[in-house]
Amino acid sequence: MKTTSPSLKFFRPVVAAALAIVIAWGLSVRPAQANSYVVTLEQVGSNVVATGSGAIDLTALSFLSTAGRLLPDVFPSSGQIITGQANAAHIYGGPISGPTSFGSGSGFPTAATSGSGDIVGIVGASGVIAVPFGYISDTALSDSAFYLGATFSSLGVTPGTYEWTWGSGADQKFTLKIGAAGVPDSGSTFGLLFVASSCLFGVSRFKSSHLA
Repeated sequence: MKTTSPSLKFFRPVVAAALAIVIAWGLSVRPAQANSYVVTLEQVGSNVVATGSGAIDLTALSFLSTAGRLLPDVFPSSGQIITGQANAAHIYGGPISGPTSFGSGSGFPTAATSGSGDIVGIVGASGVIAVPFGYISDTALSDSAFYLGATFSSLGVTPGTYEWTWGSGADQKFTLKIGAAGVPDSGSTFGLLFVASSCLFGVSRFKSSHLA
C-alpha cells in the first residue's frame, strides 16, 4: 500500500503558499485598464522622469489652435507640464477648473532633455490642454519625458497630487502626481519570486530523493 511521507504532508502547505505568492504578484502587476489621463513625476536616481497614460474626453472643450511643434517641458508657476515627443498638437480650452500652479519654479519653462510618445500637456493658469495633432477624443494616450541631472527642487515642483476637471465624465480629468510612483519595488518583487521558486524547487528535489 502506498503511503505518504509525513515530511511531504508538511511541505504541501508550503507549495500552496508559494503558488499563492506567485499568483498574487501576477495579479498585482497586471496593466491597469485605460482611464482618465494621469502623468506622474518621479525622482529616479539623479534624474526626474515624467510618465503619462490614460485618455482625455474633449467634450465641453473648444478647439483653439494648432501648435506646429510643441516641446515637452515643465513650468510649475503656471501650472504647465507637457510630456511626450516634440510634435504638432491641437490646443483646447474651456471651463477647466484646477490649480494654477504646482510649485514656484523659475521665470521660464524648463525643457525636458528628451521625450517619447504622444505629446500631451496642460497649462493650469491659462485653462488650456494640448493633445496630439488629429487626436480622437477618449482614445488611449501614452508618453514620457526625461529631465537628466534634475531634482524636484531644481525644477521648482512641489510634491503632491494636482487635478484639473472640465466635466463629470470619467475621462474629463487631467491628474498630475508628483512624487507618487505607486510601483512595486523591484527588489521585493524579485525577492518574493525567488522565495516562491526556491520553495517549489526544494520540494521537488525532496520528493525525488524520497521516492527514488
